[in-house]
Amino acid sequence: MSGVIYVGSSTDFEQRLDDHLTGQACRTTQLDPPVTVLRIETYATFSDARRRELQIKRWSRAKKEALIRGDRVRLKTLSRSRD
Repeated sequence: MSGVIYVGSSTDFEQRLDDHLTGQACRTTQLDPPVTVLRIETYATFSDARRRELQIKRWSRAKKEALIRGDRVRLKTLSRSRD
């Protein structure tokens, strides 16, 4: 358990999670399986979901943690400070 915050997108969440848990999704989660789901966001299109995934992947760990906690004030502060 490395503590990495994995960010991904899928058209079938349940199947994707099962693939990760059984080591069939990708090498990253095969070597470091997920422990829990921290947040789920839904989008009208897969393209929108992918855009959001790529946005969050560029964020710092602190910013991801603020998003997970729903701490909008901290998220806004981190967005301005670039920390």
